[in-house]
Amino acid sequence: MTECLCRLIAKNSGRSSLPAPAFLFFLLLLPLFLPCSLHAADRSASFPALAVEPLLSGIDRLDVSRCSELSGLRVGLITNEAAATGTGEPGYAMMLRHGVRLQYLMAPEHGFAVNVEAGRSAEGTILAGNLQVHSLYGSTRIPDAALLQQIDLLIFDLQDVGVRCYTYLSTMKNAMQACSETRTAFMVLDRPNPIAPLARGGFMLEPRQVSFVGAEDIPFIHAMTLGELAQLIKARHFPDLNLHVISMQGWSRNRFGDEFPGFTFRSPSPNISSVETAIVYPATVLLEATRISEGRGTDAPFLQFGAPFIDPERIAASLNQENLPGVRFFPVSFIPTTSKFKGKRCNGVRLSITNRREFNAFMTGVAILQTLHCHYPSEAGIDHHKAFFDRLAGTSRLREMIMSGASLEGIMSESRQNREGFLPALLYP
Repeated sequence: MTECLCRLIAKNSGRSSLPAPAFLFFLLLLPLFLPCSLHAADRSASFPALAVEPLLSGIDRLDVSRCSELSGLRVGLITNEAAATGTGEPGYAMMLRHGVRLQYLMAPEHGFAVNVEAGRSAEGTILAGNLQVHSLYGSTRIPDAALLQQIDLLIFDLQDVGVRCYTYLSTMKNAMQACSETRTAFMVLDRPNPIAPLARGGFMLEPRQVSFVGAEDIPFIHAMTLGELAQLIKARHFPDLNLHVISMQGWSRNRFGDEFPGFTFRSPSPNISSVETAIVYPATVLLEATRISEGRGTDAPFLQFGAPFIDPERIAASLNQENLPGVRFFPVSFIPTTSKFKGKRCNGVRLSITNRREFNAFMTGVAILQTLHCHYPSEAGIDHHKAFFDRLAGTSRLREMIMSGASLEGIMSESRQNREGFLPALLYP
């Protein structure tokens, strides 16, 4: 097996994307993949049955059956400290233990140690054990061709949160592009989408809004894993890429990330510390582009929002009158230690999820923005950073409809129509 895999991935005196042993490799790898299917449903079907087996992510399956086969290859790894095995061992440490010839690591936004705040450069290299870590969120956000010439295979292992503007998707797409251009094999170790049961929601990405917070034309809340997205991106953009996805075992789309035996959700970024935060994140992340604090610098980022000028009882009451499914709103007061209004008392609202399977994150987010704009049309600053807001939302239509006084039902209807042609490529039920 080692010899076959080495031949498949190894550089030729040019690199081959599908050498002759590929068919044998495919047969050997076939049990790791589930049939790919297409569907356009916007909501998971039912409450999940009790799980009967522990979840094994891609890194766990590599631990069990793949590391010995990779021992003859020169490998690079895009990862961070949150990308651990089911036992809590860092993925790179597990690979070294199995004798994988890791040449270097690459780290995304928030850095290798997952301690750099959003939007701040993670430039510079550090050492993880005896490995050098190259930043993919500094002066360059795409793997350097010279570095790729030093390896046979680039592995991607990061925990995503299921929202288009979360930048690990952009990092993966950039890496796929670089590997396609240099004819380097690319492998994704798949991990759960922790909010997969949420209703797929939001607008598709307008071509003019493509950016690092909007890299691919998919719904804002997409319900896919990064392994599935890698297959979609390959089909759309890089058909010659030598892509391998190590799928999960025991994962299904109708369970949230904290409902699987044997899986621990580890914070993929400083302000998303739990599955509950990840569930609410798509409802409040667009506040980043306004004059409203999204709770950064507090003990409940994204779960609460506010500003010094807000009347918390008034806003909480207005939102509760909307009778949004699966959520209630409560007045709150907080003082951020970082980010907007640092050191100043903010009055605002705390979201409390009452039924996560009924909760509609996109609808809730739109209602929050509408309510803030209605009560504080100038102070809230929905259009203060127009370009940034539109990049995060993936469209100018959402901002324009809010500013023009469109109804919640009208915005939801247009967003659904906007998503009608989207068909995801899926690996899991």
